[in-house]
Amino acid sequence: MSSLKPHKGEDPEPSILDNTSTEPKHRYESLPKLPILHNSLYCKDNPRELPSDKEISGLQRKPSKLKSKLSDEIKHLSPSLKSVKSHAQLAKTANGVRSLARNLNKATIKLNVRSVMIITKARDNSLIYLTKELTEWLLRREPHMDIYVDHHLEKSRRFDPKSIWQEIPTAQKHLKFWNKALIRDCPDMFDLVITLGGDGTVLYASTLFQRVVPPVLSFSLGSLGFLTNFAFEDFASILTDVLENGVRTNLRMRFTCRAHKENGELMCEQQALNELTVDRGPSPWVSMLELYGDGSLLTVAQADGLIIATPTGSTAYSLSAGGSLVHPSVSAISVTPICPHTLSFRPILLPDSMTLRIKVPARSRSTAWASFDGRSRVELLKGYYVTVAASPFPFPTVRSSKNEYFDSVSRVLNWNSREEQKSFVHLLSDKNKESYNQYHSGRTAAGNIRSGQSRMNSIGNPQEESEQTNMNVGRHAYNRVTDSLRQVQLERRHSNTFEIDYNDSSSSDDNNNQLPGEASDSTIELEDNAGDNYFVPLPGEGINTPVPQPFLSNDSNVHSMSSSRVSPLHDGLDRASK
Repeated sequence: MSSLKPHKGEDPEPSILDNTSTEPKHRYESLPKLPILHNSLYCKDNPRELPSDKEISGLQRKPSKLKSKLSDEIKHLSPSLKSVKSHAQLAKTANGVRSLARNLNKATIKLNVRSVMIITKARDNSLIYLTKELTEWLLRREPHMDIYVDHHLEKSRRFDPKSIWQEIPTAQKHLKFWNKALIRDCPDMFDLVITLGGDGTVLYASTLFQRVVPPVLSFSLGSLGFLTNFAFEDFASILTDVLENGVRTNLRMRFTCRAHKENGELMCEQQALNELTVDRGPSPWVSMLELYGDGSLLTVAQADGLIIATPTGSTAYSLSAGGSLVHPSVSAISVTPICPHTLSFRPILLPDSMTLRIKVPARSRSTAWASFDGRSRVELLKGYYVTVAASPFPFPTVRSSKNEYFDSVSRVLNWNSREEQKSFVHLLSDKNKESYNQYHSGRTAAGNIRSGQSRMNSIGNPQEESEQTNMNVGRHAYNRVTDSLRQVQLERRHSNTFEIDYNDSSSSDDNNNQLPGEASDSTIELEDNAGDNYFVPLPGEGINTPVPQPFLSNDSNVHSMSSSRVSPLHDGLDRASK
């Protein structure tokens, strides 16, 4: 048995708000300049240590196919990208970056899994048995794989590790237990993380890994399930496919949130997967917060608070406060006010390249509170501030399908779901239902015959096809007779020619649609092609729309091209206008 847990005399784990922590100070000094990927993503051999500079340079000398396509666009740019030779060069590079981002979502990661970490939803005893079942399955399928479970399960009678050691001989060596100290010191020792729970369990996994994060496979055992798209009933087939064929992941953006005192001293740092919330806390007064973007003051918010959300967090607190849904692949920062004092303060999306700063000004009537993913919470006194920037440590979640995001919002939020218009034929009596079926089957057959004849006629007459094309091109020539058409409608409006027709006899349209020998009938039709359906404003009611200059210069040609095919009504109106 190999149990990894703190020794008896070991101090408890320091809080992120505890400045007296014995943890090395370099952890909170500054973020690395370049993103760090999980070790298992570097090469197929899955090294336990990071590759050396010499190995990296060797990899750069042998670029992959994807990298070779982009090398021409990016090799001439400096890392800071302060200047380029031309705008065309910059546009070409931007297109290459978009292509690279598009291919990142399509890439399959071949995992050489040698250690798996299982995170179980807290305070749910029923999931302990599922954790045991999953652990036993993994130990039997992969005898040489290390399986890490929560250290609280080591003495659990429900999990009962002793029974697992007795049933599976290799379990005594490969069943291990993780704690927060182990993850903080060795975050890259895990090749795959499996969560059993809901979205809260996934957020807990994000708080555990404050730097590099291995791919996270989430089984849906919670209440909502925006981030959990795998059913536990199929865990055997899902894990078999992951271990044998690899995974595709969504690199979900996280925030690096750093709370500072007035003099700039760092109080705490946290990686947030959902959002940073700065609110008034228990204070009865509306909070006043200054929002800066890249050092410039954007606005002063007087509200219950501000929500700075990631695309992943756009379906959480931000959505409840009126924020927009944002796809996880969109690199954006969502700023959503909480009950603002002005109705004009609407949510806004900002680029992920921007660094935000939320400050409590000295003139504020009260302090504020900052919370990270609804877990850690720190008070911001007057003059204190929090900085927010896109984290270099994304949160990779295993993707279940290409459209999993739309599936989840449709399933959980019933996004744009409505019932289709239903037929009421089932309410008819048998007699009327039979009549209805006979009538509509006859009209359908007649329509098919006429459409077939029309297609044959058009194929046999190319000149007619050309003239029809000219008609479509010259349709805007109708604007020339609008003045005459106004006059005609005014005359008809003052005459007695308009009346409601209650006659139920068939129209000429219906007679054309009848089959030979069929009795005439009537139905409700929309006459979309009737000239009377066009709206023509009265004199003085028209809206002047700018007309392109080329259209004015070629108006005579357009009119002559279409004059041979205009309807009698339009022809009469055209003569009237002349």
